[in-house]
Amino acid sequence: MGRPHRAAEGGIIYHALNRANGRLGIFEDAGDYDAFLKVLSEAVDRHRMRLLAYCVMPNHFHLMLWPREDGELSRFMRWLTLTHTQRWHAHRRSAGSGHVYQGRFKSFPVSGDEHLLAACRYVERNALRANLVARAEHWRWGSLARRVEPAGAGPLLSDWPIERPADWVERVNAALSPAEEEAMQRSLRRGCPYGPPGWREEMVERLGLGSTVRPTGRPKKPKIGS
Repeated sequence: MGRPHRAAEGGIIYHALNRANGRLGIFEDAGDYDAFLKVLSEAVDRHRMRLLAYCVMPNHFHLMLWPREDGELSRFMRWLTLTHTQRWHAHRRSAGSGHVYQGRFKSFPVSGDEHLLAACRYVERNALRANLVARAEHWRWGSLARRVEPAGAGPLLSDWPIERPADWVERVNAALSPAEEEAMQRSLRRGCPYGPPGWREEMVERLGLGSTVRPTGRPKKPKIGS
């Protein structure tokens, strides 16, 4: 089976992520996290990418991106991961020792309504969900910390297409509902669009993402004589 089609149309919001090769740790100390945020900042400036939210974890990262042009998502992610990989190896003097990331990044479209709020909550509370901090805003390498302390280190964040609730910090610290969590995990696993049913169907057709919503596994063979 070939790789699923990757959506890269401009003007659509995407949840993008990548993981360490073999799920090993990429970010071992504060210097590693800060170095990645520096590369992320450079990537945002270089590609004029609208970054809505992010969270850097010990062996992966999540980004909420809103590219303006077709193909910009892929160009941005390619430059980000390649540049970070080169600098990661240069710092450790380990060039040629293997891949840092497990492969090409994963991404899926997100609708710009309450589903965007749920997706950004998921991203910004990732460290809390993993029990790395007591409150989501305490994770220095996530965009919620940047919102609480705008003068702090980190890439420039863009305005959202919808208004962010005034109680956003408390919302992020509250768990997603079971339905939100289940739908988000399905999109993370399969790359299917995250949004209301009508919008999902439109994105699947428009972006050629039929493989992300089809049932998994081999189709059942019809019984002989049935």
